[in-house]
Amino acid sequence: MKILIAGELNLDLILQNYRSFPALGREVLVEDVTLTMGSASAICACGIAKLGNAVTFVGKVGADSWGELCKDKLAACGVDISRIMVDTALKTGITVSITSATDRALVTYPGASTALAASDFTPESFRGFQHLHVSSFFIQQGLRPGIKQLLGLASECGLTTSLDPGYDPDEKWGRDLLDALSEVDIFFPNEVELEGVTGLRDREQALRSIANGRTLTVAKLGIDGCMAFESGKIVTVPAFPVQPVDTTGAGDSFNAGFLHAWLRGAPLRDAMTFAAACGALSTLSSGGTSAQPTEQEARRFLAEREAQPIGKTT
Repeated sequence: MKILIAGELNLDLILQNYRSFPALGREVLVEDVTLTMGSASAICACGIAKLGNAVTFVGKVGADSWGELCKDKLAACGVDISRIMVDTALKTGITVSITSATDRALVTYPGASTALAASDFTPESFRGFQHLHVSSFFIQQGLRPGIKQLLGLASECGLTTSLDPGYDPDEKWGRDLLDALSEVDIFFPNEVELEGVTGLRDREQALRSIANGRTLTVAKLGIDGCMAFESGKIVTVPAFPVQPVDTTGAGDSFNAGFLHAWLRGAPLRDAMTFAAACGALSTLSSGGTSAQPTEQEARRFLAEREAQPIGKTT
């Protein structure tokens, strides 16, 4: 399975397990620190590659040590980095993640993450690929104006498509995202993003409100598992209980697991369950990529828990 990811690249500086969350004018201590691969797109790419897929990443970095480190870490995960562009006029971005076992806060300098544009792609860009995935709709400011056209071009070239919106730092949740969904096969918001995009707090109502006859929306709900709307029915799968070390990138690992299963024809609930396992396992170590499972590891995890109910349809 050959998958193309068009995305942002930056590092994550993870400050782990704060004693109290920092306030202006005060200093707090954390228990550990890690500099690792960041960005939703890259974490998803690594997760898909670890599951046994051929993944190519298209993005931009600055001509600096952070950019080289991003490429090295992607390559170490088995991702093809031949289409990553280096721009001497840009700086590679970085995200500072302040984490606890249950949540995190992020501060991001996007840098080159905003520079990728739809004009960087031609029909030839999609030759040989089966699927296009895009993350961070709101952060990828260069790609955003042409993202519907990019997704449409991928569809015309025979690819299926998926989109993870990420959080909107401006909290405007523009209508252009909903417009772009007409060219999207799988939409991956989390609970906050689903409410922001639809304006509806009720999850079922929100899922029904954006149904467009094409897009399958799979909402990631943290400890409440995940929920989707298909053929007029709501499908839910609970989260797997684990003791998380770091939740960074868990949603991106969920995306990777879902795409791995869905692209191979798995029924919706089975794909959601496999995705939930990948998301849970990814939290068992620091950083977004270090604990991402192989397919064998995810299947073993599921087999050990096969007596548990895996979901319901309403």
